[in-house]
Amino acid sequence: MFAVHKCAVSPAEDRIYMTNYDQHKLLTLAMDGTLISTFTDPELKCPWGVHVTPAGQVLVCGFTSNTVIQVVREGKTKLAQIEGVIHPISICVNTNIDQITVGLYNNNEIMVVELQ
Repeated sequence: MFAVHKCAVSPAEDRIYMTNYDQHKLLTLAMDGTLISTFTDPELKCPWGVHVTPAGQVLVCGFTSNTVIQVVREGKTKLAQIEGVIHPISICVNTNIDQITVGLYNNNEIMVVELQ
C-alpha cells in the first residue's frame, strides 16, 4: 500500500513533510530522517498531496475526507481547514496573487481559493 505517498521540503530545508495515505497521517521529519512529529485528525482521511509555502505554512489534502488542512510548521496542530473540496490530490499556493490552487482527482478540474 502507500506508506509514503507524497512529500515536501520546508523552505529552510530543515524538515520533510510526508503523507501516509493508509494510516491517515502527516509525518514531519528532520533532514536526517528523525521523526519530529506525527499529525492525525478526524478530518484528515487518506492524506495525499502536501505543500509548504515560502513562509513555511504546511497544507495537506485529505482525499476521502474532502478537506485541505493547514498544519503548523512543527506538524503537531491544525490551524485551519477548507471543507467541501471533492477528492483533493495536489495543492499549491501562489503568494504573488494570494491564491491556493487545488488539483482534484479524476475530473480534470482545479479549484482556486482566494486568500484573505
